[in-house]
Amino acid sequence: MNEFFIGLQFLTRISIVKQTIWTEESFGKSVKYFPAVGAVLGICYAVPLFILVYVTDGELSIFTGAAGFFLNIVLTGGIHCDGLMDSADGLFSGREKDKMLEIMKDSRAGAFGVVSLVTVAALQISALAELAKNLPMLLFVAVYAAPIIGRLAMVLAISIFPYARPEGLGKAFSKYATPKTFLAALFETILLLLPLILLDVEIFMTVIIALVAAIIFALYFGKFVTLKLGGLTGDIYGAVEFLAEVFVLMIFLFAGIYLN
Repeated sequence: MNEFFIGLQFLTRISIVKQTIWTEESFGKSVKYFPAVGAVLGICYAVPLFILVYVTDGELSIFTGAAGFFLNIVLTGGIHCDGLMDSADGLFSGREKDKMLEIMKDSRAGAFGVVSLVTVAALQISALAELAKNLPMLLFVAVYAAPIIGRLAMVLAISIFPYARPEGLGKAFSKYATPKTFLAALFETILLLLPLILLDVEIFMTVIIALVAAIIFALYFGKFVTLKLGGLTGDIYGAVEFLAEVFVLMIFLFAGIYLN
């Protein structure tokens, strides 16, 4: 459980058991618990949004979408947003590998980073708003499942692809993660998502489709970045998670056309 709490404290602003001393090994081995961290976040997203939709009868859908995005930022500290922005600045710079890595390490946000965050935020807010307005049940399932699946995609990226830098915060993750770590996280993810089958079989099939799509995305995006940088970085891990969450929400949005 210690490794779970380390992962929870690192990936979120939630600190149930305060960890002050982290060894590299325990920090690295916390990766397999990332989907469980996602489940904690999913519950923290779903409950307030359920109350908001119930109280307003779905009339404040745009506000609900914005509230969902706000909760994401508050509960994670925007850690994955930062990863997305730094990744976009580096990957779209058109520079050589070393210069890309240098740009990604720069704490200042560039134009590509700002545009990428605004675009992804708009997609996430609009998807949440449409689900809140027309398909509230799908909304609650989506906001619970998305952070779980997004962090599984992150585990896949960490476990399969090499680390691009000789050192860095994400190096411990890469050092202690193997394909077996991903398989353990996948089993954990399935257990966390399985209770959703009790709601509706068709909704659960949408969850499975979103899960498969996120895995495929993580594989292709990881391969794309590895060809450019020789591996992944901590910023790329964050970008994979954030983008995978949005993919899950979009899949639920379009699936709703069929399920409605």
